Amino acid sequence: MAEERVELKIYNSLTQQKDIFKTIEPGKVSMYVCGVTAYDYSHLGHARAAVSFDILYRYLKHLGYEVTYVRNFTDVDDKIIKRANETGEDPISLSNRFCDEYNVDMSDLMCERPSKEPRVSDHIGEIKDMITQIINNDYAYEVNGDVFYSVEKCPNYGILSGQRLEHNRAGERVAIDSRKRHPADFALWKAAKPGEPSWDSPWGPGRPGWHIECSAMSACYLSHKFDIHGGGIDLIFPHHENEIAQSWAAHKESHISYWLHNGHVTNNNEKMSKSLGNFFTIRQITERYHPIALRHFLISAHYRSPLNYSIAQLETSSDAVYYIFQTLEDCKDALSSFLQEDIEKKEKAPQINDAAKECIKKLNVEFQTKMSDDLQTPVILTGALQEALKFVNSSLKMLKKKMQKRAQLQLVQSLLEVEKEVREVLNVIGLLSSLSYAEVLQQLKDKALKRAGLVEDEVLKLIEERKQARIDKDFAKSDNIRTDLTAKGIALMDVGNETIWRPCIPTEPLVAQAVQADNKAPKEAPKNAPKVDEKQSTPAVNQKVEEIPADREGNVPNSSST
Repeated sequence: MAEERVELKIYNSLTQQKDIFKTIEPGKVSMYVCGVTAYDYSHLGHARAAVSFDILYRYLKHLGYEVTYVRNFTDVDDKIIKRANETGEDPISLSNRFCDEYNVDMSDLMCERPSKEPRVSDHIGEIKDMITQIINNDYAYEVNGDVFYSVEKCPNYGILSGQRLEHNRAGERVAIDSRKRHPADFALWKAAKPGEPSWDSPWGPGRPGWHIECSAMSACYLSHKFDIHGGGIDLIFPHHENEIAQSWAAHKESHISYWLHNGHVTNNNEKMSKSLGNFFTIRQITERYHPIALRHFLISAHYRSPLNYSIAQLETSSDAVYYIFQTLEDCKDALSSFLQEDIEKKEKAPQINDAAKECIKKLNVEFQTKMSDDLQTPVILTGALQEALKFVNSSLKMLKKKMQKRAQLQLVQSLLEVEKEVREVLNVIGLLSSLSYAEVLQQLKDKALKRAGLVEDEVLKLIEERKQARIDKDFAKSDNIRTDLTAKGIALMDVGNETIWRPCIPTEPLVAQAVQADNKAPKEAPKNAPKVDEKQSTPAVNQKVEEIPADREGNVPNSSST
């Protein structure tokens, strides 16, 4: 993909505007993203955060940067301990298991592995060292084995979120701890409690608070100054605000250039969360939809905008992905004989036609300008990429017609060049599988059959019944068979004397249910279950967080890391 370099601009939550991206070290990017608290299977909110920053990771590498990408696992936490006590497992072992499961989900979603994936339990030494430094600098105090950060001593507290200390009124969200000097003071170290994992420290046995882990691990791998810190929008306050405060207290030169935050995933326009019981696990969705279709859905809205979960949009994304891979497969099949013939004759490839040149130019320009404008993936999916796929399909139809050999070879070369550019775009946005086109298409068909409650032999039998009905001139029966299958997401296509089938958007929308309180999804939705809201995602928003989640010492979890 040859093009002129466009300046990359990304929305910086710290400045509340799109800033031109400039790295601390030329040619190199240092990026830290808050990962999951691993105590259960990951949900759609985790998927969105991971895919959003995977897009950034891939695009930065596409631009030629050497990227060090660090994403942590929280494996020491109240929720992990609670779940371990319920199951009778060792907390660290339980968390390790779900860290591994998370990586399986991320691999399915085509997310590249970060450069480093540190875990809290492996960095207790670094965490204790940072807490000691904060205490020595007189920004924290110890009370009966607990260590609290003194927010009143931080002159810039609230710089990221806009939250002012006087707005943190005691007792509204978290029970008042009379030992704190200020209600907003937060725990850097928690004194050990019976039945919990703990480590020795200068303040007695205990374990880290939530916020300190990311400050310590980001400093460990990226130093106290690095380029990008990312996470879900609900982490702006208190987590990222507290990170800034404690990192500054440990090292005054601490600085992060760009703070990036992805938007919520909503269900019925209400934020998905485990506390509300309205979330979907990644596995629950990929059981019925191809992971690439789920990824397509996740990037079909701008990463900063709210994304409303709906079956209709998943079906649309699945259909779009099938169209992409069917086009590429048709192109490969059509060109294979021509390519073999050229190899045997060793003919020189002709210049591509003007239509192909224009198609490639438009795709390149749009890809660079829109991706460099704060990663506008929805435009990429619906703009010049679609025009390139249409060019391929129209050219394949032309290739079947009789034409002069030179014109035929030019068309073949044009198809090859456009297909190459399409693959490049798909690769950068993570929609190009390592499997063959045919294998992905078969997987998409298998998922469609599962959603329809059919097996392929049943579809083939119905195709034969329809064929016989047409022979018998029973067109009502023939139409009913086709209509019934379309309602279930199976389209019949008459190609010459043959009838084939492919997935389609069902005319009768499916019903989805969120995971139950015990995290077990029902196998089938009851007949009277409410349908999922089908509204499209709302436009991107550039505002600060409106609702302030409580600290981990409180009761409100966050969707990005819980």
